Amino acid sequence: MFTYSITDARAQFADLVRSAKKGVVRITDRNRPTVAILDWEAYESMMETLEILSDPDFMENLREAEKDMGEGRLVDWEDVKRDLGL
Repeated sequence: MFTYSITDARAQFADLVRSAKKGVVRITDRNRPTVAILDWEAYESMMETLEILSDPDFMENLREAEKDMGEGRLVDWEDVKRDLGL
């Protein structure tokens, strides 16, 4: 993670943008983190993930799938392909 003070961020904006393409940039104000800047693709990915994880039906299905796996209720991939005619 890269860190810039708000003063440095203002003065070095182009460097800040380049840093954000490599990882999250933290902007501090009076030595306290106040803003995070990240690459657009990372932002979109996070937003999509939040949308998926906010879906109660998806989360219920995910919990059931994890429980099934933990209890050994699995289907062999070759059986799935055969059942689907692949």
